[in-house]
Amino acid sequence: MNAAIRAVTRAAIFEGWRVWGVYRGWEGLIMGDIKEFNSASVSNTIQRGGTILKTARSEEFRTPEGRAKAYENIKKFGIDALVVIGGNGSLAGAQALASEYDVPVIGLPGTIDNDLYGTDSTIGYDTALNTIMECVDKIRDTANSHDRIFFVEVMGRDAGFLTQNSAIAAGAEAAIIPEDRTDIDQLASFIGRGIRKSKNSSIVLVSEKDGGAMHYAERVRLEYPQYNVKVSILGHLQRGGSPTAFDRILASRLGVASIEALKEGQRNIMVGIKNDQIVYVPISRAIKMDKPIDKELINVLSILSI
Repeated sequence: MNAAIRAVTRAAIFEGWRVWGVYRGWEGLIMGDIKEFNSASVSNTIQRGGTILKTARSEEFRTPEGRAKAYENIKKFGIDALVVIGGNGSLAGAQALASEYDVPVIGLPGTIDNDLYGTDSTIGYDTALNTIMECVDKIRDTANSHDRIFFVEVMGRDAGFLTQNSAIAAGAEAAIIPEDRTDIDQLASFIGRGIRKSKNSSIVLVSEKDGGAMHYAERVRLEYPQYNVKVSILGHLQRGGSPTAFDRILASRLGVASIEALKEGQRNIMVGIKNDQIVYVPISRAIKMDKPIDKELINVLSILSI
């Protein structure tokens, strides 16, 4: 997100506009935690993980009264438009504010889950994907040395993009994702392929949905007590670290494009990327429509895991 904040700030200044940074998201907009940014405000940030503006959940912003307070601060600081960087919740808040008040809002897709409709990739997804891959590579050493079956739990909420693609990248034997429900027979097939391939060792990546890795590990313990089953929950490890080159470039392009969109008079849209081209997607579609996973990815992993 820092690369996006940097790009929005500098692209706006390039146009001769003033820029205000809102700290702690919608909560900060309600509380007036707002500071004017200049080019130096975002120096030496592109390589940093997290967000220099920080973030916070805001129950108050979910109410009309809370959004009214936020709008009062928008007027107080002379803010003409908002660029909102975040996932489904952040953009849903942007849509709610824009529907009630005459404020142009541009959304940038910032979530490791990659679950926003209308963009091929979201800011942070590639960095998280690479982090997971590196972790699984290390877990593989232990799995092979000790003939263990590892269930590795990956974030992603209701979407399996991280789980499926990190499984392919790390050479895992299987991925269990919300989009491809797995029953006991399929699980047995996954484990069987892993055992034939590398003694008793196998790595299965599991989405955090529906009980996650612990649930499936317990099923294996009950069905196949002869196997040594271990669980690794990567947790918030996936959300940190220095961003990849891909994410830095993506965030920079989308940040500049958000200012171009405002220049064009666009409002209530998310700036995304499709086939390496900048696209504008209505925020309502970005947050409400399901983003389908490419079923070919499931087929690729199945073929390569024999």
